Amino acid sequence: MGAGGRMQVSPPSKKSETDTIKRVPCETPPFTVGELKKAIPPHCFKRSIPRSFSYLIWDIIIASCFYYVATTYFPLLPHPLSYFAWPLYWACQGCVLTGVWVIAHECGHHAFSDYQWLDDTVGLIFHSFLLVPYFSWKYSHRRHHSNTGSLERDEVFVPKKKSDIKWYGKYLNNPLGRTVMLTVQFTLGWPLYLAFNVSGRPYDGGFACHFHPNAPIYNDRERLQIYISDAGILAVCYGLYRYAAAQGVASMVCFYGVPLLIVNGFLVLITYLQHTHPSLPHYDSSEWDWLRGALATVDRDYGILNKVFHNITDTHVAHHLFSTMPHYHAMEATKAIKPILGEYYQFDGTPVVKAMWREAKDCIYVEPDRQGEKKGVFWYNNKL
Repeated sequence: MGAGGRMQVSPPSKKSETDTIKRVPCETPPFTVGELKKAIPPHCFKRSIPRSFSYLIWDIIIASCFYYVATTYFPLLPHPLSYFAWPLYWACQGCVLTGVWVIAHECGHHAFSDYQWLDDTVGLIFHSFLLVPYFSWKYSHRRHHSNTGSLERDEVFVPKKKSDIKWYGKYLNNPLGRTVMLTVQFTLGWPLYLAFNVSGRPYDGGFACHFHPNAPIYNDRERLQIYISDAGILAVCYGLYRYAAAQGVASMVCFYGVPLLIVNGFLVLITYLQHTHPSLPHYDSSEWDWLRGALATVDRDYGILNKVFHNITDTHVAHHLFSTMPHYHAMEATKAIKPILGEYYQFDGTPVVKAMWREAKDCIYVEPDRQGEKKGVFWYNNKL
């Protein structure tokens, strides 16, 4: 969902299940980042303030319309109909606000405009509105992009080695256990990561919390901006408190809280499926390099939600290679680099729910490559 047109890219040809989970190459690619960049039309790297704002404003208009309809007409509905109206509002509003989240994420990558101050202002406002500490996450996320696929230095969704699986892991390796784990992951995973670094890389020397200016996640130059992020969150929390005091807690939960839970759930789902796949390798320090790490991600198909989410779902490979590229050029860029990437490009069109369940079942831990001599290359396994 967004304003303006985009280049349409024909969907990838259907793959069999075997082809979909076939391991991608883990050797040093026969191409360079420079060669990939040359294949992309130069205009794809140009950021347009009017165009970037058009997508943001469109999302705000749609979200405002949903809010207006809910506040104006839902109280007039006969009682049984409200049971259908509210879940529809929650789902639609959650999806649109996820699109807003994505645009604020682009601001953190300096992909919104040519002006860093403008990107940071827009990102701070809209990430704060969604209770995301903008600068805090901007810096940790930037390190994720710098270290993707590294077992030692990646920031989030770092897979465990078999030796690190807890004793109770085998008791969760069943349909009920997976259901519980996925439910917790998609409801509490995002706030737990921000507050307690759950699923993040381990840090020595302090409490790794996105709200803590002295956390080991940040260096001294970044700490002042963590205070600014916290101030943004506190301002929104105060606004929510005043709204709840005036309209009631139930109103605040219905109009804002539940859609926010859906945003958080989509964020974790999207990130999880981008970086968790049976075909993708991870590397230790003996094998890792930036390009191979950036390619250790997968594009997915969310149907109509690809557009609602500004194509963060189906252009993630290109995003990891060129993170300052605006989202509205990412489809064209993906089409341009796919012939060069060849087998290094991974797209999985498996329906999202089916893929989520498969990855939870098959991607429990990583172990060194047994099929080759590269002991620093790790692949997913599920044999406990």
